Amino acid sequence: MEHLLSDRINNLSTSQTLAMAALARELKAQGKDIISLSLGEPDFNTPDFIKEAAKKAIDENYSTYSPVDGYMDLKEAICRKFKRDNNLDYKPANIVVSTGAKQSLYNIAQVLLNDGDEVILPAPYWVSYSEIVKLSGGIPVEVSTSIENDFKITPQQLEAAITPKTKMIWYSSPCNPSGSVYSREEFTALAEVLKKYPNILIVADEIYEHINFSGTFCSIASIPGMFERTITVNGVAKAFAMTGWRIGYIGAPEFIAKACTKMQGQVTSGANSIAQRATITAVDADPSVLNEMVSAFKSRRDLVVGLIKEIPGLKINTPEGAFYVFPDVSSFFGKTLRGTLINNADDFSMYLLSEANVATVTGDAFGNPNCIRFSYATSEELLTEAMKRIKEVLA
Repeated sequence: MEHLLSDRINNLSTSQTLAMAALARELKAQGKDIISLSLGEPDFNTPDFIKEAAKKAIDENYSTYSPVDGYMDLKEAICRKFKRDNNLDYKPANIVVSTGAKQSLYNIAQVLLNDGDEVILPAPYWVSYSEIVKLSGGIPVEVSTSIENDFKITPQQLEAAITPKTKMIWYSSPCNPSGSVYSREEFTALAEVLKKYPNILIVADEIYEHINFSGTFCSIASIPGMFERTITVNGVAKAFAMTGWRIGYIGAPEFIAKACTKMQGQVTSGANSIAQRATITAVDADPSVLNEMVSAFKSRRDLVVGLIKEIPGLKINTPEGAFYVFPDVSSFFGKTLRGTLINNADDFSMYLLSEANVATVTGDAFGNPNCIRFSYATSEELLTEAMKRIKEVLA
C-alpha cells in the first residue's frame, strides 16, 4: 500500500538527529552501553519557578483553547524580552506563539515561499531548514563555510549566492550545529550586502541566544535598516530546558505575523495553554537565572574541545555558543578502520556508534559532508568516557 503515499512525504528526508537518537535508544534497550551525543537537548531540569507557574495555571483552570497567536499577556511579555535582551521594539501584533520554534519556521516558509523561490542557507545549518523550505516549494541554496572561518558566511559569499529568485536567507546564531556566534561587526557587513536587495527577507533563528560564551549577542534586526525585513525566531526550549513544553515564537512585520496566525489557525490553532502560562514566567525572568547552566556548558565545551585536540585526525575549532562541537573528520575518508572502510561522514558516524558505542550525527544532515556533530549536553564524566572511547577506536 506504500504506493498510495504522496510525493511530498516520499521526497522528504527523515530528521537525522531524531533518527540517530532513536537508533541509540534502540541499542540501549538491547543492553548496549551507548553514550548518546546526538540530541540537542539540555540535560538540566526546567527551573522550579517555571514549574510552579505551570501548576498555578492548572489550578487557575487555563484549560480552554488559547488565542491562535498566543495569550495577549504572553505576547506582551515576549515584547518586553525582545526590548530587554535585543533592543527590538516589537508590539503584540508582531508576535505569534507556536508549538515550538520548529512550527514557527514552518509557518514562515508556508506563508512566504512560492514554488521556485530560493532560500540561502549558510552551511552548516540546522537539519530541518532545508526540508521545511523544500516542503514549502522553495529551493535551498547552500553556501558552504569552513572550519577555518568558524563556519561563518562572508559578505562576498552572500552576494555571490543572490539571484533574482532569492526570497530569504535563514541562519541560526549561536548556530546549530557549529556553535558559531556572529558579532555585530559581521552582521553589519552582511547587512551592507542585503541593503542592495530590499526584497530579500531574513530569518534569524535565535533559539540558543542565552547559551553564549562570547560575552555579547547581536540580533541582526537591531542593525539599522534590517528590522522591517527580519523575522526573529526564538523560544524557551534550550535556555530554560523546556524542550518538551513546545513553545516557540516570532517577532515579525505585522503582515507576516498575520499570515502566520492565519496558517496556524488551520493547522494546530493556539499552542498548549499551560505551557504558555509557564512561558510568561520564563521570558520575564532575568537571564542571570541561567548563569549556572551556561557556565556548566562552557566548562563542558572547554573539556570536549581539549579532549578532541588530543585525538589525531580530528580538526576542531572553539565554538562560542550553543552546546555542540562540529569537528572536521575528513582526514579519515578513504581509510579502513578495524576492517571498516570510511568513505564519508555517514560512515564515520556509524563507525563510532558500532565500535565506540557513541552516538553522534553526520555533518551531511547539516549540509557539511566533512564534519560530524557532538552534543555536549551531558555530564563531564560521560563526555570524558565518550572521547576516551573515540580516541581508542580511531588509534
